[in-house]
Amino acid sequence: MEVFPSPLESAKFIAANSKDVSVDEEGARRVAESLFDKASSEEFGLAGWKSLHELNPRAAGEEAVGWVFLVDTLNFSFWSQREEEKYLVKYKGKTYSGYWSLCAAVNRALDDGIPITSASYFATMTLDQVKHVFRSDTEVPIPLIEERHRVLNESGTVLLEKFGGSFLTCVKMSEKSAQKLLRLVLENFPSYRDEAVFEKKKVSFYKRAQILVADTWSVLEGKGDGFFDDISSLTIFADYRIPQVLVHLKAMKYSEELMKKLREGRIFQSGDREEVEIRGCSIWCCALICKHLLELYEKKGQDMREKINAVLLDYYLWDYARDRREEMKDVPFHRVRCIYY
Repeated sequence: MEVFPSPLESAKFIAANSKDVSVDEEGARRVAESLFDKASSEEFGLAGWKSLHELNPRAAGEEAVGWVFLVDTLNFSFWSQREEEKYLVKYKGKTYSGYWSLCAAVNRALDDGIPITSASYFATMTLDQVKHVFRSDTEVPIPLIEERHRVLNESGTVLLEKFGGSFLTCVKMSEKSAQKLLRLVLENFPSYRDEAVFEKKKVSFYKRAQILVADTWSVLEGKGDGFFDDISSLTIFADYRIPQVLVHLKAMKYSEELMKKLREGRIFQSGDREEVEIRGCSIWCCALICKHLLELYEKKGQDMREKINAVLLDYYLWDYARDRREEMKDVPFHRVRCIYY
């Protein structure tokens, strides 16, 4: 049986052995304090996934789960080489960038009658069809188009062969366990195996696999097949936005040497030591923020374990980072072109 290391255990190990990235425990506590009032509000809750994001599905059925599976299978590498040259998608009078450009392209295709969320369609899509569906409204194409084509074909084929073409079947097989669903995804869909070797030890982040479980929970509103009693066992989804916001909020620090490389726009490879440290420390830092938040509520006599977890913290910080791009310009994000995030 294949061993899939725990992202949280990996993060703890990486943070303890990291040279260029450090988690500031005091900083994490301060972030928790600043979130204290927000964490009990609507924008921090599960409902915000739909109410704050117009491109996410409104419904909560099999088709919506299929939408989530497709989008998270392609949820990687949207950053632009140059700020003024971006992949953008216009949809219903609005222009979207980054991850939302992917969602807009999917919704545009569905409106055009292309069954893009159907496994039997995306399992056999040609590269030209993928290029058409994800066409840009600028001169800049979506990054890694060949990889997206390969991953779509591969994932669609697995869905058809093992799950009757429906990701909801996979969800039902997890028997209301986020960890079981995570394992099913990792065992069956190779593109989700987001791992590295650090200090001779296999470590994991599972950004897309965990976000797939979390988004399934969110689209199904934590009910029925989407009720996972262990949702708080997931970590944040280590991408390139969350580390940036943690450094901006002074919960995490980069060495001068690493900061210099980032400012120069150095492109790292997936698995480079610096990249592993950035992602692992981000997961550990957010675990500490969650811990401190829960302790703050406990002191006030409130048990918030149902309402506060790394998933909701990630959703909140990711939106925070997108809304405050100007403020955060002093902290460069790390650049990696890969299918994992």
